Amino acid sequence: QVQLVESGGGLVQPGGSLRLSCAASGFTVSSYRMNWYRQAPGKERELVAAITTVGGTTTYADSVKGRFTISRDNANNTVYLQMNSLKLEDTAVYYCNVRWRLSNYWGQGTQVTVSS
Repeated sequence: QVQLVESGGGLVQPGGSLRLSCAASGFTVSSYRMNWYRQAPGKERELVAAITTVGGTTTYADSVKGRFTISRDNANNTVYLQMNSLKLEDTAVYYCNVRWRLSNYWGQGTQVTVSS
């Protein structure tokens, strides 16, 4: 049974940092492309960052390039999203996602609020 559990969200001031975690079970994160999405109030869910299998190539939305880093800990079967230099517009619910055997799986989401 595939399960994704996010954690690490919270309230942070502009310019601050947070690290989100996505603990996976039921599959091996190193064998699948792993994604972080976010959804702000009134907006569509958007892809923020992804990490591929072979070589661990990473991709980022233009809005977070240079500030966010996605990484993977194979030993703990966990994916991370390090978020630095946070901006007000980064406020959203952040979701971990994997496409496993032709089905999309999502975590429950973790709220990130950037506010002064």
